Amino acid sequence: MSLVVRDATAADMAPLQAIYAHHVLHGLGTFDETPPAVADIEAKWHASLAHGLAWLVAAEADGAVAGYACASLFRPRPGYRYTVEDSVYIRDDCRGRGVGSALLPVLVARCEAIGVRQLVAVIGDSGNAASIGLHRKAGFVHAGTVRGAGFKFGRWVDIVFMQRALNGGDGSMPDPQAGWRA
Repeated sequence: MSLVVRDATAADMAPLQAIYAHHVLHGLGTFDETPPAVADIEAKWHASLAHGLAWLVAAEADGAVAGYACASLFRPRPGYRYTVEDSVYIRDDCRGRGVGSALLPVLVARCEAIGVRQLVAVIGDSGNAASIGLHRKAGFVHAGTVRGAGFKFGRWVDIVFMQRALNGGDGSMPDPQAGWRA
């Protein structure tokens, strides 16, 4: 599959919403139960961009969006200012074709370039072998599992935390001038 990884644009918000909506309605990678509107996806995109964080799309040769990866604040409190969360969602007919492997390393590099110290994946469903494997391949390590953290499709669902240290992680003091986030 030939892909171009690029920054998301406003024109990508409807395809991104469609990809996410499929995962909401059919998967356990998110605990949302009702697909958000395109405006809600666009608001999340703007919020990440306001903090200097990336939203990337993988586009096929014809321009169709095959998947996306984004970075967002891990938590809003100032003490978490060097930690961000990643998300990766792939169009259903493109799963297993290397889209996530094209996106995640670029997102990791973008986070590293702006001074992020910890990149955290919060993966819905401990049985989500594809996402766990993708993150492991990208250098993430298992950081814990919260059993039965969510309830969806009539059953309790775990979340798996994985993380990747960037820029020395917690091994040194952060740069107080890191400008990626207010």
